[in-house]
Amino acid sequence: MTISLTKSRIDIDSYHRMIIDGSLSDRPVELLNGEIVDMLPEGKPHAYFSTSAGKYLLRLLGDRALVRPAKPITLPNDSEPEPDIAIVQRLGREYLEHHPYPQNIFWVIEYSDSTLEEELEQKTKIYAEARILEYWVANLRKREVVVFRNPQKSNYLSKFTLREGTINPLAFPEVNVSVDSIVSL
Repeated sequence: MTISLTKSRIDIDSYHRMIIDGSLSDRPVELLNGEIVDMLPEGKPHAYFSTSAGKYLLRLLGDRALVRPAKPITLPNDSEPEPDIAIVQRLGREYLEHHPYPQNIFWVIEYSDSTLEEELEQKTKIYAEARILEYWVANLRKREVVVFRNPQKSNYLSKFTLREGTINPLAFPEVNVSVDSIVSL
């Protein structure tokens, strides 16, 4: 006899109810494609670089955008990831009613070493499906930034990697973001 186990999908509203009633308070999780996924603890390099880059981007962008470190964003594909950094529209108190939606997001950054494959595969698809215009993966293993742009269905048509120099975000082409400030010591 074969037993088949199936994963049950959960939608955003059910996920939010579970947060409110405390069902998920025992561990850090995020919702990815309708599945509740445990988040791994951050290592020291991950915490250092994401904190340092968040402060840098806050100074660099000023009033142009809100820099949200490790906070949820709500996506239409039953996902509510918590990117290490999300650069979003400054909507003030509106965020009391909802987390940023794709139309509020300029770009997201994920830092990775131990979960690099997940960031480069699963989250790339999730962000592309949600039409997040730009997604950066800070690869801590190689001290490089992988930039994804031009989302189409569940993939990005443009992908390039930088180890030095600057990146001009699509939302703010006049802004030069130093690669060193994102992934170097």
